[in-house]
Amino acid sequence: MDNHSGQPSRREFVRQGAVLGAALALGSRVALADGLDPDPEVPNEQIARLLRDLFGDRPIRRGHVALDMPVVAEDGRVVPVIIDCDLPMTAAKHVKAVHLIVDHNPDPHLAAFELTPALGKLSLQTRIKMKRTTWVRCIAETSDGEVWADYARVSVSLNGCG
Repeated sequence: MDNHSGQPSRREFVRQGAVLGAALALGSRVALADGLDPDPEVPNEQIARLLRDLFGDRPIRRGHVALDMPVVAEDGRVVPVIIDCDLPMTAAKHVKAVHLIVDHNPDPHLAAFELTPALGKLSLQTRIKMKRTTWVRCIAETSDGEVWADYARVSVSLNGCG
């Protein structure tokens, strides 16, 4: 601050702007280099089409579903997945399907589990293959048409899809 008004000098203002701009550009380059969409709720074109095919224009809301995955998968050939859901599993209302979608896999719609109320509490464990670092989407569809989701960004060290 070079003046008596308490405001930064022009030189300091420009320097701070340059530092902020460089930091933002670096963050963008990292996201672009990863090929990741910065927000899982704004999918790439292929995933948006897949979601429309599966759920039409119904809103996909976050909540009720918990997707537990490692932040870093050392080996993309065997990535553990745990799915829990707190929605009821009664004849009147239950989760009828759970979908696992891996954004940048060769076939992104990795799994679909069809369920009945006889399952009781919804808790699934499986292992999946992942090609590269990307978002994994777990989407639960209820018998009355609600769609709930959780997302996990998983960094993959070793390509699991060949």
